[in-house]
Amino acid sequence: MTTAGELRSGKTHRDENFPVASWIIHPRHRGLILAFYNFVRTADDIADHASLDSPTKLKLLDELEADLLGQGAGQREAVVLRNALAERGLPPRHARDLVTAFRMDVTKLRYEDWDDLIHYCSYSAMPVGRFVLDVHGESSTTWPASDAVCAALQINNHLQDCGKDFRELNRVYIPRDALARHGASVEELGSPRASVALLACLHELAGKNEALLREGDALELQVADGRVACEIAVIQTYARQIVRLLKARDPLSERVHLGKAAMAGFSLSGIVGAIWRRATTNAPLSRSTPGA
Repeated sequence: MTTAGELRSGKTHRDENFPVASWIIHPRHRGLILAFYNFVRTADDIADHASLDSPTKLKLLDELEADLLGQGAGQREAVVLRNALAERGLPPRHARDLVTAFRMDVTKLRYEDWDDLIHYCSYSAMPVGRFVLDVHGESSTTWPASDAVCAALQINNHLQDCGKDFRELNRVYIPRDALARHGASVEELGSPRASVALLACLHELAGKNEALLREGDALELQVADGRVACEIAVIQTYARQIVRLLKARDPLSERVHLGKAAMAGFSLSGIVGAIWRRATTNAPLSRSTPGA
């Protein structure tokens, strides 16, 4: 039997547009976060696999969820996460929400409007932030700001990869009503360069996403853990830079990703900024900071 892990794309946590269990996070949390990431990455790679048909993808996703819930042990990534969650007394709800999102990826290829896209993000992105906050023992009152940040990160990714998603998966996250409003068509996403109409549509969505990202600005000051606050600040710094690129460039023909050197610089500025803001505002008492 082919296992889910054997279908992995080869992408790891080091290849993402945002840090995953970086050195900023306290070592006691990194193993659990990486177990969560490996489970999610495996499920994501199944949903995106070029040679699997839809029934096979859904069957494998069902097996991952079943093993996560203790109803089997055939998929290693699910068993590792199940055991890691049990050790910390955490439920599997956030991982299960993400599996729901990947089922949607298999069965839902178009989105009607912004609200439809945000509904997808409520399964595909928001549970990630909620999971990390739960791991750190943060209050659920931090969830609304986290949800906004995570949805914005997801939509940044949708805009960055809109051409690739259409060409390789026939999957379009650009809402139909936004395309229609600008007189653009879905088929234009397959072109090597965006038309004037399509580019206007993509830039409008980038601007809307920038506003969504600002809704999460308070998150780093809402959390009690200083390390996770710094990680959030780095993620938000990356996201703001990507939004700027998306507002000015054509993702079909121009680079809209951050290079390693830029990410290193933005990481440093994000950490320094977070430490300064927490020192000069009424942030919650910090339980830990990088280096502690």
